[in-house]
Amino acid sequence: MTRKPAAIRAHESAPAAAPAFRRHDGRDPRQMRTFKVQRGVSSHAEGSALVSMGRTRVLCTASVEDRVPGWLRGQGKGWVTAEYGMLPRATGERTPRSSQTGGRAQEIQRLIGRSLRAVTDLAAFGERTITLDCDVLEADGGTRTAAINGALFAAHDAFVWLSNQNQLARPPLSDSVAAISVGVVQGHACVDLDYAEDSTADVDMNVVMTGRGRFIEVQGTGERATFDEREMRALLRLARAGIKRLTVHQRKILAGSGLLPE
Repeated sequence: MTRKPAAIRAHESAPAAAPAFRRHDGRDPRQMRTFKVQRGVSSHAEGSALVSMGRTRVLCTASVEDRVPGWLRGQGKGWVTAEYGMLPRATGERTPRSSQTGGRAQEIQRLIGRSLRAVTDLAAFGERTITLDCDVLEADGGTRTAAINGALFAAHDAFVWLSNQNQLARPPLSDSVAAISVGVVQGHACVDLDYAEDSTADVDMNVVMTGRGRFIEVQGTGERATFDEREMRALLRLARAGIKRLTVHQRKILAGSGLLPE
C-alpha cells in the first residue's frame, strides 16, 4: 500500500478548526442589524422620523419654537435640545411612566442634544429652539444610538421647514452625525448589540461620530471584565466601520436638500 505524503498525513491528523463565531441571531460579529428610516410620520411636527435598528424602534420628532433659554436671549443664536423616553410597554414588562424621568433618561437626552449640537450652526436659524423628542416604541438594545440616528432626520426636516419659511441665514448643518454600539460578547468584538447581547456583554461601548469621522462621544464600560488599549482600539475600529455605513445610508436619503454638506 502506498503511504500518503507527510504533508497530507499532517493535515489529516491536525485538529479540526473551530467554527466561526456566530451571534445568537446568526449575525457575523461585524454585521449590523437592518437600519430603516421612515420620514414625515407626524403631520404636526416640523420634522419627524421613525427609525428602526433591528427590533428597536424610535419615533423622533423635531419641534420649532420662537424662543431660546434665558441665558441665550439677545445673542442671535438658537438652541437644540432633546428629550428621551420609553413607552411603558417598549420592553418585556411594563415600565410605569412615572419612572421614565430618572437619571438614565436625563443622561441619554443630554447625549442626544450634545450630539446634534456638535454638527449644528446655532447662529443659522435665529433665536429659536429645536426640541428633539425621542420616544422608544420598542426596545431591543441600542435605543440611545437609534435615537441619535433618527434625531438627525427629524432635525434636518425641521431645518427644511424653516428654509421654506425663509428663516435660515445659511445651511445650519455642518456635517451628519451617527451612533452605534459595540461590545465584547463571548470574547468577540461585535457591532450593534441587541438586548440579549448588551445585557450579557463583557464590555459595552456607545460611539457617536460625525460623517467626516470625528468623535463626538465615546462611552465605554467594563461590565463584566476589564479591557486593555488593544481591545479598545479594536472596538473603536468596529464602531467607525459601522458608523461609516450608517453615514452612507443617511446621506443617500438626505441628498439633494442643500442643507447637508456633501
